[in-house]
Amino acid sequence: MTISAPVSLIVLAAGQGTRMNSDLPKVLHRLGGAPLLHHALAAGRALDPARVVVVAGHGAEAVTKAARTFDADAEVVVQAEQLGTAHAVAQAAKVLDGEDGDAVVLYGDTPFITGETLEALLEARARHDVVVLGFQAADPGRYGRLIADGEDLHSIVEFKDATDEERAISLCNSGVVCADTHLLFDLVAMVENQNAAKEYYLTDIVGLARSRGLSAGVVVCDEAETLGINTRAELAAAEAAFQTRARATALQDGVTLTAPDTVFFALDTFIGRDAIIGPNVIFGPGVTIESGAEVLGFCHLEGCHISRGATIGPFARLRPGAELAEDVHVGNFVEIKNSVLDEGVKVGHLTYLGDAHVGEFTNIGAGTVTCNYDGVAKHRTEIGAHAFIGSDTMLVAPVTVGAGAMTASGSVITEDVPAEALALGRAKQVNKPGLATRMMESFRAAKAAAAKGN
Repeated sequence: MTISAPVSLIVLAAGQGTRMNSDLPKVLHRLGGAPLLHHALAAGRALDPARVVVVAGHGAEAVTKAARTFDADAEVVVQAEQLGTAHAVAQAAKVLDGEDGDAVVLYGDTPFITGETLEALLEARARHDVVVLGFQAADPGRYGRLIADGEDLHSIVEFKDATDEERAISLCNSGVVCADTHLLFDLVAMVENQNAAKEYYLTDIVGLARSRGLSAGVVVCDEAETLGINTRAELAAAEAAFQTRARATALQDGVTLTAPDTVFFALDTFIGRDAIIGPNVIFGPGVTIESGAEVLGFCHLEGCHISRGATIGPFARLRPGAELAEDVHVGNFVEIKNSVLDEGVKVGHLTYLGDAHVGEFTNIGAGTVTCNYDGVAKHRTEIGAHAFIGSDTMLVAPVTVGAGAMTASGSVITEDVPAEALALGRAKQVNKPGLATRMMESFRAAKAAAAKGN
C-alpha cells in the first residue's frame, strides 16, 4: 500500500489493569517475549507513521522506557487522570497540534491487530471522514454495537443503551478509529461525560461527526485481531494464540520445526528458510537465524545472530551479543554471551565464552571458561584463527591467544600467548607412593572413632 499523506499513530497505554492483580502496568506484561505495547507499535509500523505518540498513565516512567526501547522516536504524553478513552486521545493533541494527515488510535493491550487491517482502515478513510474498526462477534456480550449499512456507519450504541433489536446485532466495536488528525481532536474536544461512568468515550465521536454532516465508515476484521488482554488468564490464552500463529508462519516460510508445539517464539524472531529447529527450543527477543542453520533440542536463545550452516546444541544457551559466523558449531551445555565466533569455530561441550572474539576454525576444548569478570568490570578475551584451546582451560581476561597457538589442558592462562606458541599454566604433577591408602585408612579410623563416641 502507498500512503501519500503522513500518518500519526496514537497508542493508548495509560490503564493500570487492576484485573491483572499486578504492580506492573498492563501494557508491560509480556507476550511472545515482548511487552504488549510492543505488539501494538509493531502493527502500527505497517503504516510507516511519521509520528508515534504513546499515552501513558500508571507506571508512566516504565511505559516510556518500553516505548522508546521499541521506537527511539516515540513521543510519550501522560494522562494523569484516567477519565476515558476520548480524554486519553485528547492528551496527544499536546504534541500533534497542527499535524497534517490522518491519525490512527490503537490500544496497548490489544496485540493482534495486523498491519493489513490497519492499511484497510486507512484506505477506507479516503471514502469517510471517520472510520471505525469492527468485528463480527461470536458472542457479542456487552460490546458496543455498530449500527451500519454496509460500509456506512450510522452510530455506535453501548450495550446498556441498546434495544433488544440492537443487541441482536453481532457487528461490534473494537475501539480502533482513524480520522483526519485535526478533525479527530476537534471531535474529541466536543465529547461530554454525561454517562453513568462519568467518562469521556472515544466512541462518541461517530455521533458527533454525523451531527455535523460528516460521514463515518466501518472496516471489519477477524474477531481474533481485536482480543484485548485484561486478566492473567487472557494473557495466557493470548500467548497460546501467538505461539500458534508464529509456528504456522515459520512453517509456511520454509522453516522445519520437528516438534512445532514445543517451540516458543518471540515477537521479533527471524528464521530463514531451510533452517531446522529441534524440539523444546525457546527464543527470547532479538534472535536472527539465517537459512540452513540448525538448532537442536532444548536450546535457549536471545539477542543472538546465527549464520548459515551453523549448528547449535542440544542444550546450548546463546545470550545477547552472541554472533556466530557460517559453519560454527556450538555443542551441548555451552553458553555464549557478547562474543563473536568467526567461520568454522567449534565449541563442543561444557564451555562458557563471555566477552570474547574467537578467530576462524579455532577449536575450543571442553570445559573452557573465559574468566571475564573480576568482580567490578568485564574484560575481553581475544583468540586468534586456527588456535587450539585445550580442555579445562581458564582464560583470565584480559588476555590474548595468538593465531595458531595452543593451550595445554587444565591450564590457567593469565598472560598473552604468542602466535603458534604452546602455553602451559598448571602446577607440576607430584605423585606420593602409598599416600592414598594411608589417607583412606586414617579417614576411616577417624569416622569409626567418631561413631563410637556417639
